[in-house]
Amino acid sequence: MEYLHMPRWMRAIIVVCAAMLLFAACGRETAFDRRTQPVGEETAGEASAAEDGKPPEIEGLTFSDEMSLAYAKEFHVYHYEDGYTLIAVGERKYLILPEGERANKEGFPSDLILLQAPVDNIYLAATAAMSLFDSMDALDAISFSSIHKKDWYIPGARAAMEDGAIAFAGKYDAPDYESLVAADCELAVESTMLLHVPQIQEKLEALGIPVFIDHSSYEGEPLGRTEWIKCYGALLGKEDAAEAFFEKQEAKAAAVEQKLEEKLKDGLQGEKPSVAFFFINAAGNAVVRKSDDYIPKMIAAAGGRYVFSDLENPNPDSSSGSVTISMEEFYAAAKDADYLVYNAIIEKMPKTVEDLAAVQPLLGEFSAVESDRVYCVDNNLYQATDKTAGIIEDFYRMLYEEAKDGEYIQKVPRE
Repeated sequence: MEYLHMPRWMRAIIVVCAAMLLFAACGRETAFDRRTQPVGEETAGEASAAEDGKPPEIEGLTFSDEMSLAYAKEFHVYHYEDGYTLIAVGERKYLILPEGERANKEGFPSDLILLQAPVDNIYLAATAAMSLFDSMDALDAISFSSIHKKDWYIPGARAAMEDGAIAFAGKYDAPDYESLVAADCELAVESTMLLHVPQIQEKLEALGIPVFIDHSSYEGEPLGRTEWIKCYGALLGKEDAAEAFFEKQEAKAAAVEQKLEEKLKDGLQGEKPSVAFFFINAAGNAVVRKSDDYIPKMIAAAGGRYVFSDLENPNPDSSSGSVTISMEEFYAAAKDADYLVYNAIIEKMPKTVEDLAAVQPLLGEFSAVESDRVYCVDNNLYQATDKTAGIIEDFYRMLYEEAKDGEYIQKVPRE
């Protein structure tokens, strides 16, 4: 009986048994073992790490050039002759074999994760990457999503799920292993959230599904997050399309910078406008962004001044850009802010300024509430990794053109 025509319960048994056999196969190294062995373990024949800016040396391959990056720091792309590409993210290295080069996979160093071009049939659990795939017309490389159709704010992604081209295959921390294995999923693209559930990564790799962990959330510069389109361009063989798209984003951001410079030449009166970006959680505390987070940097690029100039996450081991503070601390720092921008991704934004003040009465005393300068953002902003320059432009228009509504930032009305 063919696998795809077996009952679901029988396929599930096969998947579990396969995983048990893989875990039991200690003492007998296979090509799969060499492909997925965690980096950091001492093994024979590892590719030499990049040192002092030098590319990794891979026996049998001749280095050609390294991809030029303007802002991104969390990945590197190295090209080798005959169409080989190596992507380094953190300590993991992914070697993409050119199309047709299916022989002799076992001859490569043990710390490389081997991917066969064309890379497709992807399970995408790093939601911030979806817009980057969409922007270089590469949604056809994705077969599975970790969120439902209703939760996508990207029209192309929602349409692909409506058409059945992309199927829901479980959340990042509870993937549908059976569906992924049955459909021969070639790669799981995950966010750093997966690092909190390492058993999921282990299970995916045990089932023969390589895991690519997206580190774009670690980028310090806003355009560095968008520049990850070049990483995915290298992964999918669409480097030219990725480069062309990123150049347009750079040009758009440069146009905002130019407008800001002209404002300053014309004699901007006083300090730059101050901005508090926040939401109020269920406990009544304010949740804001770290000072070095990408959102305060977008505010700065738009000519604004974030009210928390030296705020850090109290947990040094946390990579989160959010910090929870008491309402009293928030009041002290943000009471006189020129603009309040409410982050409605977690807690739903009240319909009016008066409703917001009713949720937290102290807000009624804020200067921005009194001067009718309260705005909000929603999920659309967080999924728009490809539109960083547009978000900066929205902040600029809010600060200097008194715009009521942008594509990502909307003014909260009064009753």
